[in-house]
Amino acid sequence: MQVNIPLKKVVDNSYNITIDSLPKTHFDAKVAIVTNPKVAGLHLAYLLSKISAKELYIITLPDGEEYKNQKSIDVILESLFNHRFNRKSMLIAFGGGVIGDMTGFAASIYQRGIDFLQIPTTLLSQVDASVGGKTGMNNSYGKNLIGAFHQPKAVLIDPHFLTTLPSREFGAGVAEIVKMAVTFNKKFFEFLENADLNDSKVLQEAIKQAVATKADVVAKDEKEHGLRAALNYGHTFGHVIENETKYKRFLHGEAVAIGMVMANETAVSMELMSKDEALRVKNLLEKYNLPTSYSVEDSNSFYETFFLDKKSSDTNITFIIPVGIGDVNITDNIQKQNIISVLDQFGGK
Repeated sequence: MQVNIPLKKVVDNSYNITIDSLPKTHFDAKVAIVTNPKVAGLHLAYLLSKISAKELYIITLPDGEEYKNQKSIDVILESLFNHRFNRKSMLIAFGGGVIGDMTGFAASIYQRGIDFLQIPTTLLSQVDASVGGKTGMNNSYGKNLIGAFHQPKAVLIDPHFLTTLPSREFGAGVAEIVKMAVTFNKKFFEFLENADLNDSKVLQEAIKQAVATKADVVAKDEKEHGLRAALNYGHTFGHVIENETKYKRFLHGEAVAIGMVMANETAVSMELMSKDEALRVKNLLEKYNLPTSYSVEDSNSFYETFFLDKKSSDTNITFIIPVGIGDVNITDNIQKQNIISVLDQFGGK
């Protein structure tokens, strides 16, 4: 005997990404802004001059990747319970990628899901982390291994927040912009080679192109069953680097920059990318003072950590390998020794 539950229907998760000054907005609901002390000190007054709500609360979490954990999620949830938030309430993620991921994850599990809004304040979160609905937290096994796909109701990108961004944070965002150009848009990469992203108007155009590129990919593959995995170019190697350094030595975008260089070396060894193309990517990263080298102390240990990656299985590791500039290959068919040889170039034993 069978009973069928007919759930085959299209759920419209569409939303707008606005790149402009924040509009004045009132929410007729309970709203909590999730942020950290650094962002709050610099920009909370500006945000509060733009938004109001029926009831408005501030939840402040410690700043840093090492706090992207269950304890911080519990802080958010406890506050929502204490203030009797319901399914019509809303969260606002006000910060970088760490804040955005945790706020979105908390929103996805509170009462089985409430709305949240992304107001990203770093370049990295504006061009990448805030777009696409990936939410989550880290644990002792690795980065973002616990999470959910939960799309925001909207993303509001205000270039004003970048005026106080430290140079390292700026560079970390550039790494994600370069990532999207290398994997999907050769003309965009050539634009970046000749552009000065320190110019605000040029930067705004780069943000627009990067966001448009990611939005197109997410629209085609929301839950990362295929194409969207290409956006993890540089991340497979980069996440291991972050894990080995306990998330304290490198910013996420810096680790991704090194990861891209490692992926490029893999592509060169497979004759999918020329040495000149790999050098062009490396030079563009270094133009914004991004690290492009890392000392691998134990290549085999580094390799085994790949298996904690969400895209890998018990026996196969999925790698995102560029095919020249502007195209990409998603493969789980690279021999271990090929990867070990690449890692050895970075100081492995």
